[in-house]
Amino acid sequence: MKKLKVTITLEMAVPDDWELVAVSDGGQVLKLPNGQFLDLTMEPLFASDPEDTWRSTDDDDALGDILDMVESEDVDYEFVTH
Repeated sequence: MKKLKVTITLEMAVPDDWELVAVSDGGQVLKLPNGQFLDLTMEPLFASDPEDTWRSTDDDDALGDILDMVESEDVDYEFVTH
């Protein structure tokens, strides 16, 4: 089996009342004002045609197979102020 390295970098404009919260594994998640938390991670999307609409899968086995291939995941959050 060969290795695939995927680096995902997002820049988003988010509401001022979103906060960063540390979690027990040393990472961070976003705390939203409605009492929910958001973790932006890799989610596999599938399509039968690459020009068609991409969707997540309802097939837990297919999703599990893809997620089992992930050896590590690292998401860093930082608010940028100017």
